[in-house]
Amino acid sequence: MKTSSAKAKGRRLVLALRDAVLKTFPELEPDDLIVPATSQPGCDLKLSPLARRLFPFGVECKNVEKLNVWSALEQAEANCPPNLTPLLVFGRNRSTTYVSLRLDQFLASLPAQCLVGGVETWANTAADA
Repeated sequence: MKTSSAKAKGRRLVLALRDAVLKTFPELEPDDLIVPATSQPGCDLKLSPLARRLFPFGVECKNVEKLNVWSALEQAEANCPPNLTPLLVFGRNRSTTYVSLRLDQFLASLPAQCLVGGVETWANTAADA
């Protein structure tokens, strides 16, 4: 695959994510979520202050057929600003899109009624397994 084709494929995923976030948060405008050029360092989606409050994630998108998850997570963490949660968004052709984040961050994002024993209890139990 040519480099330009690979970059275009990755950009399609970022644009799809941007559109999904805009649909989920109707109070956001398109200018609140900027898709930078593929050559720019940092997160794949630049967020306005309002967008950061509603969608507090530093996004790294990967649209590849074979993904090295650990390398992609490392890149997401390295590119994420300190006040955001690193989020890996990944997919491939003709497939569902998935997200990955740390277990404690996922549990903290759930409504309190879902966590009978609390985040710490569940995370410690999982770590002991």
